[in-house]
Amino acid sequence: MPALDAFANAFRDSQSIMLTLVVFLAAGTLAFAIMAVMRSRGSLKRRHARIVDAPRNPRHALRHSSARAVARIVDYTNKHYSGDQEAMRLLRSRLIQAGIYDPRGVALFFAGRAALAIVLAAAVFFVLPFLWPMEGSMLWLSVMVGGVAGYVGPSIYIDKRIKARTQQHRSGFPDFLDLLVVCSNAGLSMEASLERVSREMGESYPSLTANIHMTNLEIRAGRNLKDALERFAGRLALDEARAFATLINQSIDLGSSITDALRVYSDDMRHKRMSSAEEKAYALPAKLAVPMMICIFPVLFVVILLPVIVKLSAGHYF
Repeated sequence: MPALDAFANAFRDSQSIMLTLVVFLAAGTLAFAIMAVMRSRGSLKRRHARIVDAPRNPRHALRHSSARAVARIVDYTNKHYSGDQEAMRLLRSRLIQAGIYDPRGVALFFAGRAALAIVLAAAVFFVLPFLWPMEGSMLWLSVMVGGVAGYVGPSIYIDKRIKARTQQHRSGFPDFLDLLVVCSNAGLSMEASLERVSREMGESYPSLTANIHMTNLEIRAGRNLKDALERFAGRLALDEARAFATLINQSIDLGSSITDALRVYSDDMRHKRMSSAEEKAYALPAKLAVPMMICIFPVLFVVILLPVIVKLSAGHYF
């Protein structure tokens, strides 16, 4: 066929083959370049549309407005309560002892306390009449009680958290000192000893471990050991921790051996823990006296006097 002959003759010619390949590569490169430009322009338009339409999206708008509302509340609370710096400092210290390290914790505490008081008062006003009908002064008294409970509730919660964490710190502090003595005897520095002890006590005492880790971070950030230990004792809110910080600081100032001071203080803490356990054991009989009088003695009286009462009621007199 004439077409097939022409096609075969064209491929037999090397110059025709090279020209065909060059034209094909040029056309393919141009097509890929045009497709890449169109895809990049389309991606740019989609991103621009997402940015422009983001406030119109209900989810994004609600999240953005909620964040702005919370920020305004926090700013207003900081401005309103920033006059009494001493009260703010004490509250901040209590929040840190309770394990709340957020810098906005004080403002959120005041805002949450006010919101909780209003919510509980409104709940009592609207819900309580349906559950327990009351009118007049009793209803308003209940509303006031609900508001006071909402106002005092966050403080009670903070106190409970501080008490629970203090108990954990008091239980784990002797073990912390024992491990610190072992690390010091092994030749580690105070910073390395704190780092090692924080890794060993992570599962047993998480709150104490977190405070030790914060002390290590403060030392790494450039704070000296004395200030870091004083802040560590303030976060723990323990007399033992304050005595420990004072002991280390005096050992550093006087140039004495920290290891010997830690060994003596660890023995003292161990004796104190044993004395505390013995004190609880000796106080146990006195504490059991009241439950025995209330729960056991009436049963004994009934068992002893019941036969006599039965005979008396049946007419069998002695």
